[in-house]
Amino acid sequence: MDDDIPYLLLTPGPLTTSRGVRQSMLRDYCTWDADYNQLVADLRNRLVTLAGGGDRYTAVLMQGSGTFSVEATIGSVIPPGGKLLVISNGAYGRRMEQIARRLSIDHSECWLGETQVADPADVRQALQDDPAITHVAIVHCETSTGMLNPIESIGAVCRQMGKVYIVDAMSSFGGIPMSMESVGADFMISSANKCIQGVPGFGFVIADRDRLSETKGWARSLSLDLYDQWSEMESKGGKWRYTSPTHVVRAFVQAMDELDAEGGVAARHQRYSENHRRLVDGVAALGITALLPAAIQSPIITSFLYPDVDGFAFDDFYQALKQRRFVIYPGKVSDAQTFRIGNIGHVFPEDIDQLVAAIAEVIGELTVASSR
Repeated sequence: MDDDIPYLLLTPGPLTTSRGVRQSMLRDYCTWDADYNQLVADLRNRLVTLAGGGDRYTAVLMQGSGTFSVEATIGSVIPPGGKLLVISNGAYGRRMEQIARRLSIDHSECWLGETQVADPADVRQALQDDPAITHVAIVHCETSTGMLNPIESIGAVCRQMGKVYIVDAMSSFGGIPMSMESVGADFMISSANKCIQGVPGFGFVIADRDRLSETKGWARSLSLDLYDQWSEMESKGGKWRYTSPTHVVRAFVQAMDELDAEGGVAARHQRYSENHRRLVDGVAALGITALLPAAIQSPIITSFLYPDVDGFAFDDFYQALKQRRFVIYPGKVSDAQTFRIGNIGHVFPEDIDQLVAAIAEVIGELTVASSR
């Protein structure tokens, strides 16, 4: 734990960053400078390598939060006359449906409820029932619960049936081993401030070059035109169309260096998984249970049911943990009282052990207070 961080962000992003990432933003950069644009060009290549490599794929960086990149993708890669199937089991799947609706893109939603994992057989049936569907979109790690959807097997269905496959890997890319080939994705979307452990300010899309090349002129937005952003970066050596988040990009380069130094995605996944294991086992001993079964739970973030303690109130619980340097997340499930704790960022197993001890203290105080 860096001594200049007042508390740990145990959230799905923004998250706790390293001192090195924060210090990298102390230098200013010019968006037109050749050295800076080379940094961007190198970064795009590194992202493609992280996604499995190969000349078949390319990377596009897009200003804004991760949702900006999701909207840029949905709004740019579905042609006039195309139809999108959104498979959703949480708030972020529903957000993709909301984007399609707002952009007047023909679409249907396969809503599964918030605790039901996606089933490839159901996706196959939906595609058979509606031959007009051209594109399929799904969230890999649904951070409203922590659920992990089977994107590889769903990708196989899409490939067999000739559908373009869009994967929102916002909270999993860089923290769970995967590749474009293994997933079967045509477009994979993530953000700087998730498992690669940068800071907020831009997202990115790993794309099949041929698929992206087809999309010229399809975008429903000027600033979120994925093809035009890609074309500019390709033809002008990493230059962005509009003002680049220079400090955030430099922080992300540092975060990528730190990912490599840690041992890559496999090593980071191992750390996150150990964080998750210690968290779930530790709070289970305190009578706090996870919302989802282990078989469909990601190591990224976990939803927990409120403990059976008289007078438990999340706001009081949150403040008591924050006073002990731990910041957690409120729940995002509509039919259960939950809170969420993330395992990603510059957070280590010993931090999780200290969190569990802090939770035990707070639960103990609440129990004593309720018995008076």
